[in-house]
Amino acid sequence: MKNKSTFFIIILIFSILKANSQVKDGVVQFSGVVVSADSLKPIPYANIMVKGTSHGTVSDFYGFFSFVAKMKDVIVFSSIGHKKAYYTIPDTLTDNKYSLIQVLSNDTFLLKEAVIHPWPSREQFKEAFLNLRIPEDDMARAQRNLERAELKERLEPMPMDGRMNQAYAMKQERSKLYYAGQLPPNNLLNPIAWAEFIRAWQNGDFKRKK
Repeated sequence: MKNKSTFFIIILIFSILKANSQVKDGVVQFSGVVVSADSLKPIPYANIMVKGTSHGTVSDFYGFFSFVAKMKDVIVFSSIGHKKAYYTIPDTLTDNKYSLIQVLSNDTFLLKEAVIHPWPSREQFKEAFLNLRIPEDDMARAQRNLERAELKERLEPMPMDGRMNQAYAMKQERSKLYYAGQLPPNNLLNPIAWAEFIRAWQNGDFKRKK
């Protein structure tokens, strides 16, 4: 009698678990992987949408996707360079999870030939190019702006950008680690530092800018 009661309890528990695992209101967790037909490699960032709605998701870098859908939903798979694919979730599912591997075929776009003619003929283009007159004032202004002294004067008050700040911070960190546990060198007795100072002084680098 005790064995029969235990058997009925096991049957009851199994029935409850099975009922809980069944699809409720036709809602399923729809998952899968999108791959290419020619290489079977995952297609990253493919669009997976329920047809006629704005509900869906995007596959990750490895082509994997997962979202909540309903039975009989028509799923549209699309990606740039591939043909669209459609899949209908079956209405005979007994579990609330469903997965598949969706294959997308490559799509080829043929564009019409575009011919650009800047001038009606090669002779007219040659004549216009040879007769082109560049304003001398613009050329002189451009040459002045490219002089080394002009570029140096504009560069000095310019703050450092992100790359320069990062390089300076890394240099300071390397110096701190290199001289850990000891005193850093004193440039007061460094002949190379004195030579650079005298050279900069002779070049007038320390003169006050007007």
